Amino acid sequence: RYSLFYNHLKDIEENEGGIDKFSRSYKTFGVNQFVDGGIYCKEWAPGAEAVFLAGDFNGWNPFSHPYRKMEYGKWELFIPPGQDGYPPVPHGSKLKVVIRAQNGDLLYRISPWARYVVREENKVNYDWVHWSPPQSYIHKHPPPKKLKSLRIYESHVGIASPEGKVSSYKNFTYNVLPRIKYLGYNCVQVMAIMEHAYYASFGYQVTSFFAASSRYGTPDELKEMIDVAHSMGIIVLLDVVHSHASKNSEDGLNQFDGTDSCFFHSGPRGTHQLWDSRLFDYANWEVLRFLLSNLRMWLEDYRFDGFRFDGVTSMLYHHHGIGTGFSGDYNEYFGLHVDEDALCYLMLANHMIHLLHPECITIAEDVSGMPALCRPVAEGGGGFDYRLAMAIPDKWIQIIKELKDEDWNMGNIVHTLTNRRYEEKYIAYAESHDQALVGDKTLAFRLMDAEMYTNMSVLSPLTPIIDRGIQLHKMIRLITHALGGESYLNFMG
Repeated sequence: RYSLFYNHLKDIEENEGGIDKFSRSYKTFGVNQFVDGGIYCKEWAPGAEAVFLAGDFNGWNPFSHPYRKMEYGKWELFIPPGQDGYPPVPHGSKLKVVIRAQNGDLLYRISPWARYVVREENKVNYDWVHWSPPQSYIHKHPPPKKLKSLRIYESHVGIASPEGKVSSYKNFTYNVLPRIKYLGYNCVQVMAIMEHAYYASFGYQVTSFFAASSRYGTPDELKEMIDVAHSMGIIVLLDVVHSHASKNSEDGLNQFDGTDSCFFHSGPRGTHQLWDSRLFDYANWEVLRFLLSNLRMWLEDYRFDGFRFDGVTSMLYHHHGIGTGFSGDYNEYFGLHVDEDALCYLMLANHMIHLLHPECITIAEDVSGMPALCRPVAEGGGGFDYRLAMAIPDKWIQIIKELKDEDWNMGNIVHTLTNRRYEEKYIAYAESHDQALVGDKTLAFRLMDAEMYTNMSVLSPLTPIIDRGIQLHKMIRLITHALGGESYLNFMG
């Protein structure tokens, strides 16, 4: 594993001038504006016959601005500045990459590197809007120093309001952050920021990896939200989904160049059976460039303080953890069923993040318990700082479902809470969005159920179920916080 990582790193040094330059590709790919007003466009579309840029700026003429073919399936286009250095593509205008596929079809696509995509109310698909404001948001506050222990408030901007609507970055900044600070949390983990077409996927079916979701507001409002959090001494983590991508092709990455592969594996290996989504080809040079640059953009443009990597188990194994129980036997973690390309990508990502931003934090959502995942890359580990203690909430659900309160076995509970890999840091939690949202019930509802609707008022008599439920709820959180790991997480719901 380490030699695979080392060889990749050496290749990047020799061919791309180092991982620093390689991971800054978001400044050249997509559509970028020069200081003089000129526009430089670059795409990777190995399966395309020809590539063009169309949009409001050229009256949607599909052929007036052709890209020039370069080596390795890349295409580039330079549009000189207009009179008085005015940019040829104005801020806020709509664009599309037009791809002539090998069968002659013309495909209108959103650039994989698009920074802002919006959906108009009467439309199904997202539109790519050129985001290049004359004055971008300037961060005023430095990020807090690296924390010894995290108390994480896991949150979703859209549901952070009592009103029945999709809430905004602004609301979160002014109404939710002060409350988080008051409650004593020192870290916010935000879900569903990377643009996703299907709102009910809670951000886990990403369509535009470089675009902050426009349903909550503009990129500048997200930057302000992070800046205000920093002013309160709160660090902000992004829930990053690099384990799979939405199947959408009109406004997603799928079939970008008209072929089945491009960013993904072709054939059955490129589709996740349970999630019905596309799986990245982590061995591909340009996919590595895309994903590493994606992390870098969130860190440097938006000033996120780190990431929670979603679906790490699905990445680590060819079987994606489907129909597999992990007992802790080492044969389960080492062998041909491990996807070494994906593991190598995670090592590269952690190496890059900790090299360029040593104060940043990375968290792995891994249910399998892969050994050394949270040890430094130099030791042959995965390089993560923390992993989520995913066995703990499952244990609480099992206990509440199967046992009467008086039959709870303290020895068994303590064993589960303390049963973790030596010298790897864990984040303990009694419940997260997985338990509270995904067709499941919260711990409070499991303990008190129907009486939650009728007996939670000071005006009604206190019943044994509510009394005991509230007490057990507090005790569950206390013991999880105390024994479960080196940090603690709680979901806003």
